[in-house]
Amino acid sequence: DAGYGIDTAFRTALTALGLSYSVGVQSSTSLWPPGTAPLPPKPWSGRGRPPTRVRRSPEQKPLSAEKLARSLPEAAWQRVTWRAGTNGLLTSRFAAVRARPAQRDELRHEPRPEEWVLIEWPDNEDAPTKYWLSTLPAETPLAVLVGRTKLRWRIERDYQELKQEIGLGHYEGRSWRGFHHHASLCIAAYGFLVSERDRFPPSEPEFTERQALALPASYRPRGAPDPARATRA
Repeated sequence: DAGYGIDTAFRTALTALGLSYSVGVQSSTSLWPPGTAPLPPKPWSGRGRPPTRVRRSPEQKPLSAEKLARSLPEAAWQRVTWRAGTNGLLTSRFAAVRARPAQRDELRHEPRPEEWVLIEWPDNEDAPTKYWLSTLPAETPLAVLVGRTKLRWRIERDYQELKQEIGLGHYEGRSWRGFHHHASLCIAAYGFLVSERDRFPPSEPEFTERQALALPASYRPRGAPDPARATRA
């Protein structure tokens, strides 16, 4: 959702937690085009404190996401199908480039790292319709990048089924502990139902079996002891 994606502090916090993201942003989001970055700090004049903040110039400045999209060559755009919908396969035209977010970076001491800028521009539209920033690895193929980014529909469907079929929204208590127990049981029940559902896949020709996602090596369940602390002890 662009309401969260435009929040630089939110994206920075996700990265600090070691989490990758694909978040929606607006067409006005400020970006450094591929291969460019803010200028280094001004040379020190010998008086006062040495300058430490990166800077811009009239000749070297960021672009909006829309201007970046319009500057891409036709060869940068590819048609990608990401899943089967109720009326057939969902397909659109996408481009992805590596660029640096530029919002308020003139207050920083170094450029922000590069990340993916994913853009959707359907054939029947006069302008791009959606933009995302993603910290998925630089070697991620476009089809995978689109598929992961478009998972929002599946997540919203999960919440809908959790609330309607499993009863996640039926909790009427007032304590965090009580809600945590209720939510944990609902999620466990939903996980079981999903695993049972996958035993009987749809028979449509468009269906492709989903690959099971592995947990990251650094994953640690809530409440589990920290191995690093145990080693120090």
